[in-house]
Amino acid sequence: MSSVPTSGAMSVASARLTRLTPEARAAATDHVAVEVPVAFVYNCANHAVMMASPHDLEDLAVGFTLAEGIAGNESEIEALTVLPHTDGITLRLDIAAELAAALASRRRALEGRTSCGLCGVTEIAQALRPLRPLPNGGTVPAEAVERALRALPHLQTANALCGGMHAAALADLAGELMLAREDVGRHTALDKLIGAVARAGASPATGFVVLTSRCSMEMVQKAVTAGVRVLVAVSAPTTLAIQIAERANLTLAAFARGHRLNVYTHPERII
Repeated sequence: MSSVPTSGAMSVASARLTRLTPEARAAATDHVAVEVPVAFVYNCANHAVMMASPHDLEDLAVGFTLAEGIAGNESEIEALTVLPHTDGITLRLDIAAELAAALASRRRALEGRTSCGLCGVTEIAQALRPLRPLPNGGTVPAEAVERALRALPHLQTANALCGGMHAAALADLAGELMLAREDVGRHTALDKLIGAVARAGASPATGFVVLTSRCSMEMVQKAVTAGVRVLVAVSAPTTLAIQIAERANLTLAAFARGHRLNVYTHPERII
């Protein structure tokens, strides 16, 4: 298996296969998404292992830290080191002692998968962490949502090769995409975007976020924690995602395809 560089790192690889058709059996090659274990270590304490694509890892480290409420802003991350290993990658972060103590008190023995962002959570209270409601305001034209979704595939360079990557992007109020990140996991794609926005000194409240995936409750939690006011997914939401979005004053839209858009919570922001 050989790697093809995308987004400045090895996130897509070439795999040998046997292609079967009614007419023949033939040897071929195909592009597939690279997936590796990524360990998060805070102040020398193991916290989580997530499966992710091995690019934009600094964004992933910052975004996960903010989206999970481990730190309130990027300045509270005192140091960040990316350590590649034979079998995976370690993201080693140093945070203030009081933040590390708070994290230790709610430590989750968590192993994340590409299909689930909450695997290993042992208590319901850990999964349904309290969220501060978002402020009012922040309207978005429906035409801007449509424009952003039309533009997003052009920034999905890895997905164009392998067809196996999710994306999350921040758009401004005109629908122009400002930042986009790809990953084999939908949760980690959003984490990477949140980290990229923070590292760029931008604010998600100045626009809206679009996702190429379905929207479950942990995606809503991450968005609210990061300050996103309008979250748009191309696929379905879940009941719990809708309930949490309603309580947190987040506008949640889904099934965003062409001129169609289902707005499940706080539709007054879509104009």
